[in-house]
Amino acid sequence: MAGIAPKTLIVIPVFNHGKTLRSVAERSLGTGLDVLVVDDGSTDGGIDALAGLPVALHRLPENRGKGAAILAAAQFAKRSGYEAVLTIDADGQHDPEDARRLIEAAAPCWPAVVVGARRMEGANIPASSVFGRSFSNFWVRLECGLSLPDSQSGYRLYPVEFLTAARFLSSRYPFEVEVLVRAAWSGLPIVSVPVSVHYPPPGERVSHFRPFVDNLRLTLLHTWLVTRSLLPWPHRRQVRHEVPGTEAEGILHPVRLLRRLSTEHTGTGELAAAAWVGIFIGALPIIPFGIATIVYVSHRLHLNKMAAVAASNICVAPFVPFLCVETGHFLSHGRFLAVFDWNTLVGEIHLRLWEWLLGAMVVGPVLGTAGALLTFLSVRSLRTRLRQDARPVRG
Repeated sequence: MAGIAPKTLIVIPVFNHGKTLRSVAERSLGTGLDVLVVDDGSTDGGIDALAGLPVALHRLPENRGKGAAILAAAQFAKRSGYEAVLTIDADGQHDPEDARRLIEAAAPCWPAVVVGARRMEGANIPASSVFGRSFSNFWVRLECGLSLPDSQSGYRLYPVEFLTAARFLSSRYPFEVEVLVRAAWSGLPIVSVPVSVHYPPPGERVSHFRPFVDNLRLTLLHTWLVTRSLLPWPHRRQVRHEVPGTEAEGILHPVRLLRRLSTEHTGTGELAAAAWVGIFIGALPIIPFGIATIVYVSHRLHLNKMAAVAASNICVAPFVPFLCVETGHFLSHGRFLAVFDWNTLVGEIHLRLWEWLLGAMVVGPVLGTAGALLTFLSVRSLRTRLRQDARPVRG
């Protein structure tokens, strides 16, 4: 059904947004699409503001989180014959007039997930939202290899079949990150469409974000997603799309392979992350398998393999294993190893290897962070200089 727009239901998840809900619902109806409001256990009586509007209403008995509301809407949409749900936040940040743009963007590659990438410009844009978006984009890039401009936007189009068939760990704040990663893992294209966003003045905003709890949940989710991305067994695929540029390259085309390995994943943050991975793994006592491990981990995390291997060369210097052993010995015995002779290095090699591994858990991340920071600053400075040199000289 490529090229045919999916039958779409607008979904407005709501939790205590009574002041803005009716306006969002009216403007959503103005698109000509059917509208479903999912009340996620609101306690402010705001649902009463929908009286007289031709919207469907689904109520959850208690607050379960935005993810749970979206999944409940997907089940409703499936029973009602819809192919897609288009989620719009109830706080008035999104412009429902952009809905058609998301649907049109999905048509050529349907089924697909379409994200409304917010234009973070104008007044009242919270600095925390800009930083949070960039931070989230970085982790999503590691977990599924996609460079998305806005992985936190709640303005999205989802295939109903995907939402009802997939299984998710999150039902609250982290859900919208997890669903993108799992969609990418399943083979669905993820398309971004620029959309406008409206942030009211700080005193008028209604936010249910809890910094400690929600950031903890997000940290745990990213930990699992990164871990899962490293595991060797394949993800369950719902759709198989051919991606240009992924043709097999190997010993038959070594120059082409080397060029691709050198130029892929070369964002400044990506190169810094590759340096961290290379140095951390290089510090571990796995010398015979170090390069293979670095290449594997870099591949699974979508990092530049050659940058990671190059950064690991710092660990070839004897001071790194020495520092790891001394650190591990101190952690185990409360003192540093004072004697290095045949007996302590060879006769007690099993103890030294354990101390090396233990110390590498401390030394590796510290050296990796220093290397990543140096890489980030160096690459950014170099690219800034190159851009300046490339500017035309005005006579």
